[in-house]
Amino acid sequence: MWSFSNIADSIHNGLSQTFNPTVTVILEMVIAGLAVIGLFAMLGLVLVIMERKVSAWMQIRLGPNRVGPKGMLQSFADTLKLLVKEGLTPNGADKFLFNLAPFIAMIVAMLLMAPIAFAKDFQLWDLNIGVLYVSAISSIMVISILMAGWASNNKYSLMGAMRSGAQIVSYELSAGLSILSIVILTGSLKVSTIIQSQADGWWIFKGHIPAIIAFIIFIIAVTAETNRAPFDLAEAESELTAGFHTEYSGMKFALFFLAEYVNVFIVCAIGTILFLGGWMPFHIGHWEGFNHVMDYIPSSIWFFGKTFFLIFIIMWFRWTFPRLRIDQLLNLEWKYLLPISMINVLVITAMAILKWHF
Repeated sequence: MWSFSNIADSIHNGLSQTFNPTVTVILEMVIAGLAVIGLFAMLGLVLVIMERKVSAWMQIRLGPNRVGPKGMLQSFADTLKLLVKEGLTPNGADKFLFNLAPFIAMIVAMLLMAPIAFAKDFQLWDLNIGVLYVSAISSIMVISILMAGWASNNKYSLMGAMRSGAQIVSYELSAGLSILSIVILTGSLKVSTIIQSQADGWWIFKGHIPAIIAFIIFIIAVTAETNRAPFDLAEAESELTAGFHTEYSGMKFALFFLAEYVNVFIVCAIGTILFLGGWMPFHIGHWEGFNHVMDYIPSSIWFFGKTFFLIFIIMWFRWTFPRLRIDQLLNLEWKYLLPISMINVLVITAMAILKWHF
């Protein structure tokens, strides 16, 4: 199977021959940080044009078709516009918190990249509590949203921030229980161990119906956590102008915009790791010939292919379902998803103890 370990080893050996161990580690961290920033920029460009093309396809229209071939450079034009646009701070706003909020959103998104395995032997930090780390860090995102809404000194922004706070805190419970289901089956919080446990089959297949239920609940919950339609109450244009980032413009708005799309990528990457085997190819039991053919496909292709498939599903939600009211959104979580998740965790626990999974 294809592996990126040779690239990492060559970079490490090249730096070690020139610099002492301390400087080598610092330079490796700088290279990793620049790589993550570059990935952020690419994800922003790709996911925005993907969103527009998917929505156009679902509504039987062309979408962006002027800038570049078939409109593929529209994202670059939008980026240029945001770069040169003036960033304004409203009168009466808390300037420090108003300016800090978008940076917290981006920092949280960057921290979440650390434990994600993008390919075989290609992971920034394989810590032994990787899944718990992701759950803990992702919960900080709500702080930047509440901070932006309160510091803007705008009633629409504050209303959107309060809605988002209630929404994220609520749906984190179902998302966490869905993640816990796979942790119970694997017996580990380590990302690499969870992926290796799916070498003979992905958990969405090996875990029977309870794993499928956990996967469906996870997709619904993370769609709500990322404030995506039909759960975009925090940014309801018809009610709140633009929600918590109504007063933001220029690069400050761009940071929130980019963080939203990067967070969609991250939650889909976590779903890929937990339920769809991460970078692991599609293997079927003891079908050696079939499994050997699947191994020829690079692990990075498997990972990004599965992740973008889940992103497509979340985009499909946006252009299919109407926006829910806030009471419907909270009823869905507290009356339906949370009880189902709790029962499902009990069933998966029994299944893991009795070894009923494949």
